[in-house]
Amino acid sequence: MSRRLTTLIVAGMVSGVCAGFAANQIVGGSAETAGQVAGYFHLLADIFLHLIKMIIAPLVFSTLVAGVAHMGDSGALGRIGGRAMAWFVIASLISLTLGLVFVNLFAPGEGLDLVRSATNVDAAVNGSALNLRDFVLHVFPTSMVGAMADNSVLQIVVFSLFIGVGLTALGEAGKPVVVLIETMAQLMLKVTGYVMRVAPLAVFGALAAAVTTEGLGVLRTLGTLVGEFYLALMALWVLLLAAGALFLGKRIFSLIRHVREPVLLAFSTASSEAAYPKMLEQLDRFGVPRRIYSFILPLGYSFNLDGSMMYATFATMFIAQAYGIDLPLMTQITILLVLMVTSKGIAAVPRASLVVVAATLAQFDLPVEGVAFILAVDHFMDMGRTATNVLGNAIATSVITQWEGLLAPESEGERPVPAVAEADIAAKIALP
Repeated sequence: MSRRLTTLIVAGMVSGVCAGFAANQIVGGSAETAGQVAGYFHLLADIFLHLIKMIIAPLVFSTLVAGVAHMGDSGALGRIGGRAMAWFVIASLISLTLGLVFVNLFAPGEGLDLVRSATNVDAAVNGSALNLRDFVLHVFPTSMVGAMADNSVLQIVVFSLFIGVGLTALGEAGKPVVVLIETMAQLMLKVTGYVMRVAPLAVFGALAAAVTTEGLGVLRTLGTLVGEFYLALMALWVLLLAAGALFLGKRIFSLIRHVREPVLLAFSTASSEAAYPKMLEQLDRFGVPRRIYSFILPLGYSFNLDGSMMYATFATMFIAQAYGIDLPLMTQITILLVLMVTSKGIAAVPRASLVVVAATLAQFDLPVEGVAFILAVDHFMDMGRTATNVLGNAIATSVITQWEGLLAPESEGERPVPAVAEADIAAKIALP
């Protein structure tokens, strides 16, 4: 399905460019007519965006509660989990900050001058509403139902954490609810898969609309965006490997050799889950005990998304630049902190970063329709960010193991690691 969807997205991209170019040649002389034609093209992208907004609240709630409920409460798990989360938070801040620095340095969206749709034309970034006091107060919901109705992701995260911790404290009594929420999470992942089937039409509509009004010059901007994003990812790889070398020393080179196959698999398939079984096997051979990687690696799949978080800041700021919206530094920092929280818990979601970006844009009254515009090249960026996520989790797992003093000498003849299905990832978040 993933390869077929990618093929359809590429087909939608090509046909959208062709349709937009034809429309631009026919009605390009009249800006008003071109805008009207582009509006009808963009209807397909708008439908996709409505569906994305529809799934955000239940998706974040179910995946985050299920993840927290599986963490357990043993002393060893708490200590290892605490160290892992400390690493995840620091790596997340580095990824987000680096993405913010590079997107401001390159400014790939400047000069694109996209126009907001009629439904958002009066919306603007209200800097006065983003002061620290109001932001902190807004994080805490007054109503669970209201937060979900408004798609206020930060508030959903807060009450999801409370519910997840509460279910953990209930123990056996809370298991029926945990099972229900896990089923809900699986349901929402299935629904998300259905929604993503509309993506090729959204790509067609978004590109056709952009080319109709802007001409073929818009394609150069998309190519520039992808190239500059990969430069930022290369800088992040250097930092992650350097941080790993501080703990692992020369064994960082051995780790690179062991994990190159799962990283390449993640890059070629744009799927972290596809690389998961091979990563377990390679970490076992590297010397990480099974009881450690069976806990930290799945936890990292939810909370340590270095590439995805860099993409989130890159994409959010690119969209603001493309629509000519100047964001002050404090607003950018606030967006960074919001992404720090909202990017957690939905790693198994197809195109999860798009959901996070869409939610963050809505949170700050930025043009959500910009997501449909970058969707045309999202797969090429997804390949890089997925490989980065996998590498980041391999480094984190190895570093925490070394931190615990449990990293064993390498052995190519260790026990075989059974293949782990995608649905089993959540069940692995526990120490034996």
